[in-house]
Amino acid sequence: MQAIADLKYDSNGLIPAIIQDVETGEVLMMAYMNEQSLRATIETGKTHFWSRSRQKYWMKGESSGHTQDVVEILIDCDKDTLVIKAKQNGAACHEGYHNCFFRRLTSAGEWEIVGQKMFDPDKVYKK
Repeated sequence: MQAIADLKYDSNGLIPAIIQDVETGEVLMMAYMNEQSLRATIETGKTHFWSRSRQKYWMKGESSGHTQDVVEILIDCDKDTLVIKAKQNGAACHEGYHNCFFRRLTSAGEWEIVGQKMFDPDKVYKK
């Protein structure tokens, strides 16, 4: 697919992907994709990523069941960042929150939790 080949991946073969709730516009998460994970995302309609910390290819929700159904894939003007609009099934964050951006910086310079947990990660991931 020529469209995938035209993208500007970094020196590790990765491109950032911002996942956005298709209904609300809420930013759910940001992760990295390589060519393989982007192809799998397009082919299956479910988001797939490359984990830099685990050095592993993965599908969102493979452990938790909280998958993302892809509705639309957009690219920025430089062709180096993706925005994927998706329907989130369950929580997007592995810590149990609806999105990964559940902490806000307060005027005191502290991080305050502003989201509500949707699940207990210890139970979902059997830690």
